[in-house]
Amino acid sequence: MLIAKPEERRQLKNITLTGDLVIVGGGLSGVCAAITAARAGVKVVLVQDRPVLGGNASSEVRLWILGATSHMGNNNRWAREGGIIDELLVENMFRNKEGNPLVFDSILLDKVISEPNIHLLLNTVIYEVEKGSENTITSVKGFCSQNSTEYVLSAPLFCDCSGDGILGFLSGAAFRMGAESRDEFDEKFAPTKEYGELLGHSLYFYSKDAGKPVKYVAPDFALSDITAIPRFKNFNTHEFGCKLWWLEYGGRLDTVHDTEKIKWELWKVVYGTWNYIKNSGKFPEAENLTLEWVGTIPGKRESRRFEGDYMLNQKDVIEQRPHFDAVAYGGWSLDLHPADGVYSEKPGCNQWHSKGIYPIPYRCLYSKNVSNLFLAGRVISATHVAFASTRVMATSAYVAQAVGMAARLCMDYNCKPAEIIGLNKIEQLQQSLQQRGQYIPGLSLLDQSDLVKIAKLTASSELKIEGLTHHVEFKPLEVASAQLIPVKEGPFPKLRIPVKATSSTSLTVWLKASSKPGNFTPDLLIKEITLDISSDQSELEIEFDYQVKGGGYFFVCFAKNPDVRIGFSSQRITGLLSVFNHINKAVSNFGRQVPTGDLGVDEFEFWCPKRRPEGHNLALKFEPSLHGFEVENVRNGIDRPVSTINAWVADYTDRQPSLKLSWETPQEISRIEIVFDSDLDHPMESVLMSHPESVMPFCVRNYRLEDGDGNLLYERKGNYQTRNEIKLDKPVSLRELILKVEHPSDLVPAALFAFRCYKR
Repeated sequence: MLIAKPEERRQLKNITLTGDLVIVGGGLSGVCAAITAARAGVKVVLVQDRPVLGGNASSEVRLWILGATSHMGNNNRWAREGGIIDELLVENMFRNKEGNPLVFDSILLDKVISEPNIHLLLNTVIYEVEKGSENTITSVKGFCSQNSTEYVLSAPLFCDCSGDGILGFLSGAAFRMGAESRDEFDEKFAPTKEYGELLGHSLYFYSKDAGKPVKYVAPDFALSDITAIPRFKNFNTHEFGCKLWWLEYGGRLDTVHDTEKIKWELWKVVYGTWNYIKNSGKFPEAENLTLEWVGTIPGKRESRRFEGDYMLNQKDVIEQRPHFDAVAYGGWSLDLHPADGVYSEKPGCNQWHSKGIYPIPYRCLYSKNVSNLFLAGRVISATHVAFASTRVMATSAYVAQAVGMAARLCMDYNCKPAEIIGLNKIEQLQQSLQQRGQYIPGLSLLDQSDLVKIAKLTASSELKIEGLTHHVEFKPLEVASAQLIPVKEGPFPKLRIPVKATSSTSLTVWLKASSKPGNFTPDLLIKEITLDISSDQSELEIEFDYQVKGGGYFFVCFAKNPDVRIGFSSQRITGLLSVFNHINKAVSNFGRQVPTGDLGVDEFEFWCPKRRPEGHNLALKFEPSLHGFEVENVRNGIDRPVSTINAWVADYTDRQPSLKLSWETPQEISRIEIVFDSDLDHPMESVLMSHPESVMPFCVRNYRLEDGDGNLLYERKGNYQTRNEIKLDKPVSLRELILKVEHPSDLVPAALFAFRCYKR
């Protein structure tokens, strides 16, 4: 038995850990940075001050993960972020399409602890920084409340993913808090006093049907006058969780040090709101509802932003400015909220979209004055206005993946984060990220070690579309509707579509495209024709008489006319989408973006898909047939539709689709990568929203790899992930490699974006 003397000075248990990279913050950004780095061979210590991973995405806050896809409510097509964040979202979709936040917690924990190069510390708060010089961190100290242990964590590299920037703050890194003036960065959307200098916190609640009447007695601290909330009349019993994101407060307070004060105010609002729903008599449908969960920590939007060698600003976002050191992209709107939050008379958000995704430069991802400090998550170097877009979780995580890979390069070249630029290693960083599934606007993967580059590549078939078979009902043109199609250089095809009209009428059809390659905002009107339709007509013929130069995506748009019904097809094909000029109020999409005054943003139309099981393609027929699904696409270095499909798609009639690689001399192969179509247009919101399927309908489920003699090298059944990395038990030497795939269904032909082979 140990008996301590009263006069003894007692010390906490102390553990010292050393790694290559210490990441402070285990939200989605910290998780993605850690996994990316660990898989690249970096020894990572990941420190999280909460009992679970995920931050705002965890069961403690329960906010859905979103990024450039913006609930499918903007013009960013096939824009879901790749790499680790894609892997996590696809995994969550497979295991948890109903959006249970507890299941998502377990997925994150499962992924992190499965990486041998990650040492995870939960419930551990960083409170002290040791520096070897004025601009270099040597170690940090943390305290774990659950095991009463102090940790000393040492590494040559550190990354702040903490949200509030505790590591950057303690280390003396330059930071900002609050909005910049309009003049500093020439940002016309810089906020007024009404919209304040900071975004507030939100705190959510869940309700459930108990199957019998449930009474509710509110705590004394609950808000007694619900009319203090201007939008109280909009409450309904069908919304809960992050659908109540506008239950926000704190924009006029210190969002770091006043967080507890903000939380108590939000508790007052939440319990007062529930009291109103249960006891006002205005919601009889709430009789059987009970309050299942209320958040105990608020979801934070904004606090400190740290300064790097470049500060992303409004013009970078809206003008989609290119950067030589681009390593990620964003696509959420410029989304500022009223300073008074839930107590404001103003709308809960003020969103302005760009016409497409925008690059994020590496210079924003490290401190300008602390030499070994990376920045990731919402603390990156951006103005308040640009931050309004970059702050969302999928974008933050995507940025963090670039940091994880940059840490590998810093180890390889014994350099600090900023020196990657000086050593001319940005291209290597970009290529390494693309090898791991990270799309960077304007770039393609140029991997000289990929043996597919030197192979003869043939396919059993290549899809050519003469027409999309009409399998589903005719639908009236209640809103303007369009088919987004890729067309190669040459005459634009003649079109036919099944049609029915209730009476003789006319229909306007537009041919549109984007003025910027790679965008999907149809701001360029090429042709407009008006066609007469009789009540007994069954088909509409459309000829634009237009010569396509260079190729790209085009919109064939049918104007709104409820008297006309057009045919839709149940066939779904990689790289083809129907889009509609409809409204999505959740992201301030009212069919057309019309700036209120000179805000430095563009006016344009929104043309967005509908979610499955809706969103059928238009039953168009093409003359000549639509093509562009060639096998050569699998080695062009772009793993998603951009200016063209970038995928090989097999013909529907091909019952045994296959690709064959042939080399003049035997090649030694030990690793193979295949990139399938997991529908990068689907935002895959992680919680609350349910989804119609657990596996994307375009994804190849079953495939096998054989040598030229038919010997089986590898077989996979039940695949659902985007990227498949196959490490053979031992290297094989062969002159032919054959990939055999199965169509996902009778309505969806097999497709893949990339096929790569490596010696090691």
